[in-house]
This record gives sequence, C-alpha cells and structure tokens, in this order.
Amino acid sequence: MTSKHAVVTGAASGIGADCSRDLVGRGCTVFGLDMDAGRLEQVAAHAKGGPGKFIPIPCDTASSASLAQAFERVRGATATLDALVCSAGVFRTGALMDLSEADYDALFDINTKGCWLTAKAAYPLLRQAASPDAPARVVFVASAAALRPKTGGGAYAASKVALTYLTRVLAVELASEAILVNAVAPATVDTPLVQKLVADAATSGYRVSGVSPLGRVARPSDVTAVIRFLLGDDSRYMTGTILPIDGGSVAAVSSK
Repeated sequence: MTSKHAVVTGAASGIGADCSRDLVGRGCTVFGLDMDAGRLEQVAAHAKGGPGKFIPIPCDTASSASLAQAFERVRGATATLDALVCSAGVFRTGALMDLSEADYDALFDINTKGCWLTAKAAYPLLRQAASPDAPARVVFVASAAALRPKTGGGAYAASKVALTYLTRVLAVELASEAILVNAVAPATVDTPLVQKLVADAATSGYRVSGVSPLGRVARPSDVTAVIRFLLGDDSRYMTGTILPIDGGSVAAVSSK
C-alpha cells in the first residue's frame, strides 16, 4: 500500500483506528472518517512521523450529505482511491419485541446503509484507481453475528446479515471494473465500544458470548491482519467472500 490512498470509516477507535495506523505504517495516505473529531485527532497525532499520512475528516456515514462533504475533501487531495475499509458501526441490545424503533433504525442506518452510501461516494475514485493488474479494494466489517445470531442482539445481527448480502452482490456487480469487494466477520473484539457495553451491562443488557475455542476474544490487530490480507496482492482472486475472524466460535457448538 506504499504511496496509495485509502478511506477508513470508524477510524477514531477500535478496528478502524488500528487498521488506519497499520496502513499509515505501510506508507499509505489514509483519510479517516468518524463522527468523533477529538479521537480522530488523537489517531492523527499517533500517526505523525510514520511513512504514511493520516487525514482526519469528521463525518456521519449514515448521511449522504455528510459523506458528500467528506469526499469533496478526499477528491481535493487525490484523484484516485485504492482502498475503502468500512468499519463504522453501532451496537444496540434488546429483545426484538422490546427494541425501540430508534435503535432499530440506528443499526440499519449505520451498519448497513452507511456502508452502501460510503461505497457509492467512493466508487468514482475507486474506479479511477482500479485495473486488472492492480484491483481496487473494498472491505466491509460485518460480524460473526451475521453467521450465528444470539438473543438480545437480533436486530444487530440482521443489519450485519444485510451487509454480507450487499458485499456479495456488489462484488459481482463491480468485478468487471476490477474492484474487489469482501467482508470480515469478527466475533467479540476487545474494543472501546465492547468495553463500554460490558461496563454498562446492567443498563445496556450486553453480555459477552464467551471466549472462543482458542481461549480468548479477538484483538483489533487480529482483524487488521485479515483486512491487510484482503488489501494485498495475495487476495487478488478473492471477491464476494465473508471471512470469519472468530477463533472458531461459529464453527461448531462445543458440548463441553
């Protein structure tokens, strides 16, 4: 990714921040989109002195107007975009019959529609960068919940299932334009979002499903490593793929 350009959403914390730092460390110019301007600046400060560059852009990815403004700034800096990583997401808990309409809408607006809107905004720049020998890349961050939902998180799981189907169809629709579209599906990841949900479990209703068969939950770097693979040359014949990063959590139910 040296001297290349990428947009990462949800770049202020968790997987998005870790992925951004990794790309900057490999010489990439990263446009980091997130609603949390303060944390974006922290990521930018951490990235200073690296071989690449991090450009923070406050943005609400569920808003086409906000994305239009963000990508106007991106187009002011580059005419092409080699990669898009959509990591912005939210989590809401609650039994389906108890979940509020506002929470349901937030899940789909950010987790599903936000990825679609961001891909649409990035598409002209991705198309300019793409060639059969050097495809452009799109990676969506879905969830293992799309593969194995749990009670109390049904709407979240549904929003991520929808994202996996968008991934598969978009991959076929953009294949002739040398744009590869894949998704990662992490199980529980030790991020600030999850840490806050656990800390507020009494009110949030969140509960960790348990450690994976490998004996731990994922770290952001576990997810970043797979995203790095999907952005690299070794995955040039992969598109429309959903890759679980779950330590075996959805492989089978343990009888122990």
